[in-house]
Amino acid sequence: MGGFRYNVDTCLRPRGVTGLVVVRKLIHNPSITAVRFGVFELDLQTGELRKQGMKLRLQGQPIQILAMLLENAGSVVMREELRQKLWPADTFVDFDHGLNNSIQKLREVLGDSADTPRYIETLPRKGYRFLRSVETLPTPSTVPTSTQATAGNAVVAAVQLRTPPTPGSPAALERGLRRIWLIPVFSVIATTAFLAFYISGVRERLLGRANPREIHSIAVLPLENLTGDPAQEYFADGMTDALITDLAQIGSLRVISRSSAMRYKGVRKPLSEIAKELNVDAVVEGSVARSGNRVRIDAQLIQAPTDRHLWARSYERDLSDVLVLQGDLARAIAAEIQAKMTSQEQQRLANARSINPAAQEDYLKGLYYWGRRPLGLQKGIEFFQQALEKEPTYALPYAGLALSYATMGSWENGILPPREAMPKAKAAGQRALELDDTLSQAHAALAYVQLHYDWDWAAAEKEFQRAIELNRNDPIAHHWYSHYLTAAGRNEESLAESKRAQELDPLDPVISIHLAWLYYYGHHYDKVIEQSQMVLEANPQSFWPHFDLGWAYEQKGMFERAIAEFQKTRTLSPASTFATAGLGHAYGMAGNRAEAVQILRELIEQSKKGYVPAFDVAVVYEGIGDDEHAFEWLEKAYAERSSWLVYLKQDPRFDSLHSNPHFQDLLRRVGVPRE
Repeated sequence: MGGFRYNVDTCLRPRGVTGLVVVRKLIHNPSITAVRFGVFELDLQTGELRKQGMKLRLQGQPIQILAMLLENAGSVVMREELRQKLWPADTFVDFDHGLNNSIQKLREVLGDSADTPRYIETLPRKGYRFLRSVETLPTPSTVPTSTQATAGNAVVAAVQLRTPPTPGSPAALERGLRRIWLIPVFSVIATTAFLAFYISGVRERLLGRANPREIHSIAVLPLENLTGDPAQEYFADGMTDALITDLAQIGSLRVISRSSAMRYKGVRKPLSEIAKELNVDAVVEGSVARSGNRVRIDAQLIQAPTDRHLWARSYERDLSDVLVLQGDLARAIAAEIQAKMTSQEQQRLANARSINPAAQEDYLKGLYYWGRRPLGLQKGIEFFQQALEKEPTYALPYAGLALSYATMGSWENGILPPREAMPKAKAAGQRALELDDTLSQAHAALAYVQLHYDWDWAAAEKEFQRAIELNRNDPIAHHWYSHYLTAAGRNEESLAESKRAQELDPLDPVISIHLAWLYYYGHHYDKVIEQSQMVLEANPQSFWPHFDLGWAYEQKGMFERAIAEFQKTRTLSPASTFATAGLGHAYGMAGNRAEAVQILRELIEQSKKGYVPAFDVAVVYEGIGDDEHAFEWLEKAYAERSSWLVYLKQDPRFDSLHSNPHFQDLLRRVGVPRE
């Protein structure tokens, strides 16, 4: 390598390691930008680790630990030394867990093992030793040393033009490595600003500035939890969700939803591959750390598929100001990519207020369990309610309650009777909007109740449209509005809304299978089969594709296949009474009356122990051709305010009843629009 000479120093031979050679480069050019060990390279300017040119997902404390180990290759780095430099006494409370977790992540990325180490050796209760030789890499000759005459560049120039290390010493390597690990975990604003500017400057000089106009879509990957405590995962996930929500308010930007982004939690994939799977132009990744009521977020923006770093910044606030932090971060990202923002969008991001830290904590826990619906809904409700006990004027927990109760009372879940769930959802949604009329999720929840419970179709459409106007990136608003349009018989519009929801949440199996549901109500059964099988390939354990396949096969007269699919559905989701009803209807249509009657007995017996929608019983009676009892149970469903009734006109299972005056009267009372 021209311009460099090497001096191999063999003085460090730790016990148990034979033939270890520590390479110290004695360089004439003092500026070192990277170090190499084996097939890995660590960029000292950006803190990026690469393997054979491919960037690896490693950041935060693991990368800082790696820098310390490389600087002291062949020597033991004591645990206490790591604690003092990376875990200041006022920062992280669980040092042992945090260090062990960071070392484990580092080994995973390096493909190393504690039992048979190739890179990192553990000395029990003492520390760690890096086992491989390390070499430094030169600065590319194209990097200029001059700077522009700006106030910010003057700081960079002062660093670049200071006296270089003496040739023949390891100071150059040490200086480069310390750029990573000497950054305090909670740095002062000046240091943070300098590092952000310096990294940005290096990136622009080496790679050239990317054209921000090329970025029209973005995904926020799950923020890494750096607290060292697995019990704090809810906090990192909640902060990820909040950042996604803030960015999603920018109408000119397509933002991938939380449920799709969270599928990459703990996944080791190249960012370019993730971006391709999500069909986005850029990715935000980072970490979140907290100590008591102090919170810090480190984030970086990466352009895909070039893997080019566009921006990096750190933010630190009190937990009470975390909403302000999220808004600042979202605005900074929007400014970097030059996203067009309306004055209303700018105002919403800037109007964050301080929140009781304990209330914010409970709200984030509520979000965590909302993301694990339907099983986590009740737990999420409990935390939303606790947040409101501490901060009664906090609008977001009310919106969380509205969404949760609406989901629990929906036809898809049927966890609570509509008369119990929907009024609670409506009250929470109205209170949320009294406090903050700009909350898209509250408008969407209120619209869902107005459609499925109040049967106020005009008000529901108005609220759905308002929700989408406020947040074009809300997949739930698009998804639920698609439900409305389907029930109203506006199939083409419904399909467009469903596809928009899928663009925003491409990995959510419920949204993907919704297309099959639309095809079913449109009587396109072959398309139902095609879409359901496509979803099954990606989600083999999902019960929804099997359910829709059962519907389609039944309407095509393929009763054996329909029954088999409904049986699979019951196996995958035993609590789904509508799946049981689907099986009973298929038995009836196939002429297996005895089996259908047995299903009826099951449902009626189950209704004595818990909520069973009356509509499900009506479905089975319709399957065996007992119209009298079918209408009897449809009237009970009407009394329950069953959400299934809004789809009654479009449901192929009831096509034979359309000419019945009783059926037409029921549609009129539910308010189903005439096509």
